[in-house]
Amino acid sequence: MSREYAERRIKEAIKKTNGNAARAKQQVIAWTIEDTKLLDALTRPHLTGIVAYNIERIMSGRSAAKEEAPVADKPPTQEDEFGIEILKAVAASDAAVFGQEGNAPPMKRGRASKQHIDAIRQMTGKSKPIKK
Repeated sequence: MSREYAERRIKEAIKKTNGNAARAKQQVIAWTIEDTKLLDALTRPHLTGIVAYNIERIMSGRSAAKEEAPVADKPPTQEDEFGIEILKAVAASDAAVFGQEGNAPPMKRGRASKQHIDAIRQMTGKSKPIKK
């Protein structure tokens, strides 16, 4: 019954939002705040994974509150180049998008060293005779 209830409420949210998945998701989340039956129906299949994750997180010490770095009282100076680098990356037309680095335009090729060229020629069998 609980799975059917969750599916019925999800269909209701989709209909209410005219098929907008993002708004339907927000609607279902809002309903779970008031409707514990819906929350139970949605989370029951995942409960063992949720509990196992949290137990492992506590046992590994990842749950310990980390000390926050002190906040600087002064505004960033010209020496703070981190923000400038971010702005340059955002403004660059050839910047790689996170997760899609393979689709980024190739970087400039440098010149191959003589040693590298000789190694390739040896591998292909087109080596120059060694002068003594």
